[in-house]
Formats: sequence, C-alpha cells, structure tokens
Amino acid sequence: MPAEAGSAFLLKIGDGGVPPAFATVAGLRTTMLTIAGELVTITNKDSGGWRELLSGAGTRSVSVAGSGVFTGSAAEARLKGNALAGTLDDYQLCFASGGTIQGRFLLTKLDYAGDFNGERSYTLALESSGPVASA
Repeated sequence: MPAEAGSAFLLKIGDGGVPPAFATVAGLRTTMLTIAGELVTITNKDSGGWRELLSGAGTRSVSVAGSGVFTGSAAEARLKGNALAGTLDDYQLCFASGGTIQGRFLLTKLDYAGDFNGERSYTLALESSGPVASA
C-alpha cells in the first residue's frame, strides 16, 4: 500500500438532509482517527491457559480529533452550532485511497485559540454514536 499524504485525510460534516450531503470542514490541518473496541473474555477451564475472546461482542467506538485554521465556512458554523447545542450529526472521513468512514458523532470538544496579529485556530474532538460504516 502506498503512503498517503495527510492533507488527503478530510473531515466532512452533513447538512442535516436525508441522505446527508457533506461539506469539508475548511482549514483542517491535522486529523486523527481511533477505532476502539472492548473485549469480552470467555476464557474457561477448557481454554488450556489461553485467553479466549467472543467475536463481535463488546462495544466499539470511533474517535476523531483534528485542528485547523478558522476560515468562517458554513461547515465550521455548523460545527460550532453542534457544540453549543450538544447535537449529534452526520460526519464523514475521506481518505486519498477513496475509502470513507461515515456515521453519527457528538462533538465533545471545540477549542478556539488565537494570537494578536496571527491566525485564529481551533481543535475539535468527535465521538461516535451508533454504527459507523466503512466504504
């Protein structure tokens, strides 16, 4: 698999429609995706001393983090609205290979920062709610 540029890892937010149309969150400089799952151990006396896990059990989650430069886009305005309201929304992550991950997420953190005579930046964190699909 060839290496991919980080700039080709895009975070997009839905428009509230069914199905949603997605807009890229402009100014995003760094992004990170974490897929996690809880283990359900079914080890018993017949396991021969080896841990055994139950496939498909436990909870799975996807976390997304990112930071960028505030540009005042409509997608960023929707992010801010979601943060203030605590609203679940549709998000999509796109990769250079053409693959995507899409689902409903809660914006759990939105920080703004800026220096005098400099750019205004932000950081964000998203947590999945419900199934996340990969295409």
